[in-house]
Amino acid sequence: MRKISLFIYLLTFYSFQVAFAINPSDKLIGKDVSVFYPSHYDEHQHQPSMALLKEPKVTGDIPTNWEYNPHFYSKEGKTYATLSVAKGTSLYGTGETTGTLIRNGKTITLWNTDNFKYSIDNGKRLYQSQPWVLGVNADGTSFGVIADNTWKQQIDLSDSIRFISNGPAFRLIIIKRNSPQEVIRELTNLIGRMEMPPLWALGYQQSRFSYVPDTRIKSVADTFRLKNIPCDVIWMDINYMERFKIFTFDKVKIPDPKEVNDYLHKTGFHSIWMIDPGVKVEKGYSVYESGTLGDRWVQTSTHREFHGNVWPGQCVFPDFTIPETRTWWSGLYRDFMATGADGIWNDMNEPSVFDGPDGTMPENNWHRGGGDLPAGNHLRYHNVYGMLMVKASRVGLLNANPDKRPFVLSRSGYLGSNRYAATWTGDNSGTVDNMKLAIPMSLNLGLSGQAFSGPDMGGFTGITTPDLFGQWVAMGAFFPFMRGHASNETNNKEPWAFGPEIEDVSRTALNRRYRLLPYFYTLFYEASKTGMPIMRPVFFSNPKDTLLRKEQQVFLVGNDLLIIPKWAEHPSLPEGNWRTISIAGENSLNDKYQADVRIKEGAIVPLGKIIQNTAQYNLDSLTLLVSLDQKGEARGTLYEDAGEGFNYLKGEYRTFEFRAKQKGNILSVKIDSKKGSLKHPGRNYKVKLVTDNSSVEGTWTKSSLLHITVASTMLTKN
Repeated sequence: MRKISLFIYLLTFYSFQVAFAINPSDKLIGKDVSVFYPSHYDEHQHQPSMALLKEPKVTGDIPTNWEYNPHFYSKEGKTYATLSVAKGTSLYGTGETTGTLIRNGKTITLWNTDNFKYSIDNGKRLYQSQPWVLGVNADGTSFGVIADNTWKQQIDLSDSIRFISNGPAFRLIIIKRNSPQEVIRELTNLIGRMEMPPLWALGYQQSRFSYVPDTRIKSVADTFRLKNIPCDVIWMDINYMERFKIFTFDKVKIPDPKEVNDYLHKTGFHSIWMIDPGVKVEKGYSVYESGTLGDRWVQTSTHREFHGNVWPGQCVFPDFTIPETRTWWSGLYRDFMATGADGIWNDMNEPSVFDGPDGTMPENNWHRGGGDLPAGNHLRYHNVYGMLMVKASRVGLLNANPDKRPFVLSRSGYLGSNRYAATWTGDNSGTVDNMKLAIPMSLNLGLSGQAFSGPDMGGFTGITTPDLFGQWVAMGAFFPFMRGHASNETNNKEPWAFGPEIEDVSRTALNRRYRLLPYFYTLFYEASKTGMPIMRPVFFSNPKDTLLRKEQQVFLVGNDLLIIPKWAEHPSLPEGNWRTISIAGENSLNDKYQADVRIKEGAIVPLGKIIQNTAQYNLDSLTLLVSLDQKGEARGTLYEDAGEGFNYLKGEYRTFEFRAKQKGNILSVKIDSKKGSLKHPGRNYKVKLVTDNSSVEGTWTKSSLLHITVASTMLTKN
């Protein structure tokens, strides 16, 4: 009887697959990229796509031997799209989520949620929704699946890839490639890539809820400079506002915001100020009055102005599906940025509503749409509310300062939000577990197209011990986004707040980061061109190595640096001769805090000077860290531009290639300028050769062909 039942099941399954394969709607939309539609697909419920840059064009029919064929069905009022996975397949992605790096066996809910301490639903739904899964097959070949669906849904990876939606039937886009790196490139080709951020956004950034009054802001900045601890940005949380009303300043705490910003600029700092979406309901308040006059607010199901409680009290919320609302919102930034603010922090934009169902708006609230966006309920638009907000904010910053690269940080997001904003992993805690959790969280964001991310270093809430902060700053120095932040009920978490020892640990860690800025900036350029993450899982070094698939204690920065936190226990490391390096004079092998940093054999990594902020960033002198491979060769690259503005898009940048080769006891390094028209007056170079047991440095020279003589015992035999 079991055999008969199994036969009927298989016959039904394969009959469905054959029927599905010839569905005329299913097509190729690129080389080895397919789109599959359920039989009852209604484009008006899903298009235009919020994830994709543009509606894909059909390029051909799906081959009959295409192995990734999904199954669509409905059950108990929900719509499903499932895809079987072969044994030995490792699953990643799913965007911002707690838990392990590898996602097999996990289930998460895509419903953007203000999740303090990740306590709601055991952290299985957070502030962002990325309906995306990356699969790595047993042989290292890879695939990716986009559920092109903004409606509330789940990703269930218990025994297959299963998207379960509370909305109408949706399409899947499936990418097939030879490696996970190639899948990420194609993903970001479809959803878009970040533009180059301003250079200062790569520096260390200090925040608190909140730095007020203005004298405290200045004091924090002055202390960084007095103690020679590198820092580039001071952040202002909501307490700078007048009774939490956005686009206002408290006249007692911040009587002259322009003077505050000018002071920060003179001391080499930039400023970022928080703007939430909730607008206080108050007659005479200009933002509320102008928004009401223009009919800008999200409505209830009965088409009345929706009110919800947030920090200022009862608030209304802009309906960003309306083009005129987005234009109005963008225009609000003109006067605000005129005070000298450098960047904007869009928080609470899930949107968070304190007295709303599940901490947000009712699912039947109404968004009126306009332009190419149709009207729809909040169940459809909730997950993209923050994305639409930061898109409008970015436009506002561009309009206010057309010659500056905008920087926006967003707590909420959706697949493709990387086009408009960087992100952080929300309200974490000052615990060892949350520190360790930051690595797989940022890695999976990178594997979901969001390259510019990081945690609140030190933990947002909870009392952080000196030892924990020391471990965190030593690890956090290598994240793409590095910001220390703390809630108002917890201890001070500036680097000097933990005593002289941790102050020294912080200074060393930040000196390491700032010396690596030429390397980091080159990786950001790569991310802007190819979508490759800056922070990468170690299995990228060899996707066929199954031992690396679950490794989440260590990570790669680019392809050439391996970061091993001091707390890592028996990590699985990539094969090859990864040599430990000193970046800022530290000896990490004898240090209980500083992460071990290893350079890949065959790599050249450029180092800048120790500086206090990016205003001092100058590539007139570069040290080239060289680690030869078994052939006695090494290679590296460098990208540079003005660090600000958009002339790099007109060709005003420069890329360089470094090539090293050993011949006898002579190491030669050739420097070739490859692309771009950026001019520079010449540069001093120094070669530092890293070997298994030691290192040797050459002398400074302006030549594009460098030679150093090294003892034969130090050189690679070939």
